[in-house]
Amino acid sequence: MRLPLLQVRDLRIGFQNEDVVRGVSFNLDLGEKLALVGESGSGKSVTALSFVKLLEGARVSGRVLWTAQDEDTLRPDATDAPQTLDLIKLKERELIKIRGHDIAFVFQEPMTALNPLYTVGDQVAEVLEVKRGMGRAEAWHEAIELLSLTGIPEPVRRASMYPHQLSGGQRQRAMIAMALACRPRLLVADEPTTALDVSLRAQILDLLNDLQQRFGMAVLLITHDLNTVRRFADQVMVMEKGVIVEQGAALQVLSYPEHPYTQRLVNSQPPREVVEVKANAPILMQAKDMRVSYPIRRAGWQGWFRGDQFVAVQNASFHLCAGQTLGVIGESGSGKTTLALAALGLMPSQGLLQIEGKKWTGRSEKDLPLRRLVQVVFQDPFSSLSPRMNVRELVSEGMALHAPHLDDLGRLRRILVTLAAVGLTETEFPGLLMRYAHEFSGGQRQRLAIARALVVEPQVLVLDEPTSALDATTQLQVLQLLQKLQRERGLSYLLITHDVSVIRAMAHHVMVMQAGQVVESGAIDQILNNPKSAYTKILLETQA
Repeated sequence: MRLPLLQVRDLRIGFQNEDVVRGVSFNLDLGEKLALVGESGSGKSVTALSFVKLLEGARVSGRVLWTAQDEDTLRPDATDAPQTLDLIKLKERELIKIRGHDIAFVFQEPMTALNPLYTVGDQVAEVLEVKRGMGRAEAWHEAIELLSLTGIPEPVRRASMYPHQLSGGQRQRAMIAMALACRPRLLVADEPTTALDVSLRAQILDLLNDLQQRFGMAVLLITHDLNTVRRFADQVMVMEKGVIVEQGAALQVLSYPEHPYTQRLVNSQPPREVVEVKANAPILMQAKDMRVSYPIRRAGWQGWFRGDQFVAVQNASFHLCAGQTLGVIGESGSGKTTLALAALGLMPSQGLLQIEGKKWTGRSEKDLPLRRLVQVVFQDPFSSLSPRMNVRELVSEGMALHAPHLDDLGRLRRILVTLAAVGLTETEFPGLLMRYAHEFSGGQRQRLAIARALVVEPQVLVLDEPTSALDATTQLQVLQLLQKLQRERGLSYLLITHDVSVIRAMAHHVMVMQAGQVVESGAIDQILNNPKSAYTKILLETQA
C-alpha cells in the first residue's frame, strides 16, 4: 500500500499567546488536487508555510510527514521503500533541499514575489543554477523552455524583460515557471488567481491543471474563491478560525454543504439592494468621445527621432447621475483603470469630460474644488494606505486641503462620525485613532480606505476593483456597506471591476470595455440578460 505524499497530523501553529491553527489533519496523495478554503485570517496560508518552516516567530507542533516519491519509487517492481521525513523536525540545512525542489510555492501577488531588479529569465535561471547545479548557459536555455511551457508568448524576448514590463497574467506564468523549475512533487498555489480578471483566471487554472497532469504532481490550492474550487479541485477542506470544519469531494461539499460556515461561504453572493435613480437626478460626471493616449517609443533607430502613441481609451461616452452606479467591466488591459484615472483628473484626456459642468485643467489650485467632489477607493488598501500614519492621520489628511475651515475639534468630530459610518468604532476597536493599517484585517482596511475618501464629503466615488482582493464574506460586507452609504448619502459610484456578481449587486448601468473601446453599454438588465456583443457574452459565460 502506497503512503500519501503528505500526511499532516494534529498541526498546531501559534504566535505569542494566540493559536491560529488548531489540530489540523489531512492526507494529500501524489497527483491529487486539494483546495484549502476559508476567509482571510482563517489560517490557510500559515498552514502551508509551516510545512517548510517559513513562519518566523511561530510555535509549530504536530507532525508533517513527507514521503519522497519519484518515478523510481513508484514502479511496481521497486525494491527500495520511499523514505518518510517529519518536516517539523528537520533542521534548516535539511529543509533547504526540500524547499523549491520537492515543495514549491506560487504566491498571490507576483509583483511583490518577483525581484524588480532582475529579469524574469534571470530569476528562473537562478533557481536552476542553485537547485539543479546547471551552468549559466544551460540554465538560461531551460528558463526559456519553462516560460514557453507556461504559455508566455515570445519567451526569448520576455525572458529579458523585468517584472513591471509584463502583464499580470504573464507575471503569474513566470512565477509558475520558477516553481516548476525543479519538477516539484507538491505545488502550493496560494491565491494564484485572486488579482486576475475572469479570463486570465480561467487561463491560469487551465495551465495549472495541464501542468499538474503533465508532471503528475500534487497541488494544494489555497483560495477563497469557490468558483475556482469548483473548476479545479478534486477534494476540498474548509477552514474556519484555524480548524477544518468540513472536508470531502469538492463538488459534493460545495453542492451540499453541511457545516453552517460552509453554507455561509456558499451562500455569500451579494444581494442586489440599490435605490432607483430619480428621473430628474442631475448629471455629476459626463464624457463624450473621450480619448486617452500614451506616448511610446518606436522600435529601432527611428525611435530616436519620432515616437508613437498608444491609445488606451478611445471614443468613450457615458454619464453618471446623482445616486447612480455606473459599472465598467472588462479584462485586464481593456482600459478600465485608465478611464478611472482620467475621470479623477490624474491623466490628461481629449474630448469632453466634465464634473458638474467643469473640466479638469491640470492645475492644482483650479482643480481643487473638483478633487473634493471626486474621490477614489483602490483595489488594495494595504498598498494605498501609508504604513507610517495612524488612523487619525490617514483619515484627516484630506481635510487639510478640503476642509481648512474646521478647527481641531471639528475635524475630530467629523473623523469619528465618518469612521462610525463605515463600521469602525472606538467600542469595537479600543485606541482606534492611534492604530495603524497593518493592525486591521483586509475588510477593515478597505473600510478605512472608504472612510478616508468619505471624510471630505465627495459626491462621486471612483471604486477601482474595491473587493477583488477580499474573500467572499468580506466582499459581501464591503458591498453592503457601499450600498448603505449610497442610500444614506446619495453617492454616485464609478465602479471598475471584472466581477459580474459585483456588477449585478451594485450597478444601475453597465459599460463593457475591450482593448480601449466601449463595445456595449446600457441598463444592467439589458446588458446582463440580453447582451448583443460576443465579447460581453464571453465575459458572462466565464462567470456563470
